[in-house]
Amino acid sequence: MTRELAGTRAFITGGGTGIGRESALALAALGSHVTVAGRTMATLDETVDTITAAGGSAEAVQCDVSDEASARAAVEAAAGRDGRLDFAVNSAGVSGGDDLRPLGEYDTAQFDRMVAIDLRGTFLAMKYEIRAMEKNGHGSIVNIASGAGLVGVPGFAGYAAAKHGQVGLTKAAALDYGTKGIRVNAIAAGLVDTPLVATGRSPEVMAARIAAHPIGRIGRPEEIADAVVWLCSNRSSFVTGTAIPVDGGYVAR
Repeated sequence: MTRELAGTRAFITGGGTGIGRESALALAALGSHVTVAGRTMATLDETVDTITAAGGSAEAVQCDVSDEASARAAVEAAAGRDGRLDFAVNSAGVSGGDDLRPLGEYDTAQFDRMVAIDLRGTFLAMKYEIRAMEKNGHGSIVNIASGAGLVGVPGFAGYAAAKHGQVGLTKAAALDYGTKGIRVNAIAAGLVDTPLVATGRSPEVMAARIAAHPIGRIGRPEEIADAVVWLCSNRSSFVTGTAIPVDGGYVAR
């Protein structure tokens, strides 16, 4: 396997599980030194162990992306002593679960949680990732958004608002830093087979979720990670400010 990203440094929030973990594994396999961040050190350590066992280079840092001091410290740790950060993948987030309610009945605490982690957390991580990248005049940021950031989803007011916000942040930052060598994109992921998705859901609910994807199945984390690698690499050098659906046709319905 080519190590086309050798000598680079990557920072990944939500790197202990799911899309974040698979993105970390994929970038490390191409030679990037990966720093994974999240709230649970046990899962972060599992990611690091998997990478190092395969001959890659990685470290873990505990981080609550909704807290500015924590987000800043994590990014600075990832950039290391020389302050270099080439890639960032913002994958930390929470979903709305299956508690579907119209907006007038939507729980305010749930809405605040969606915004605090999915939107504010992405903003704070980007704020310090961009500062690190700006010092070196280059970088690529990939935000893991959702089809719910491109289309409306009934019953998911908080999640849809936060994910639409992520797409807005992506576009605004791409315009702010396009001439400074920093590209910013989002992946509008469909439903992906992670522990968060399957846990506690009945077969009937999962069948309905699968049926919403015209391809006839939900995605695999490594399929999203493949898109992450492309957006980080120079192979996508003319791509910025976009939210790319990787969703089995979900938003094409």
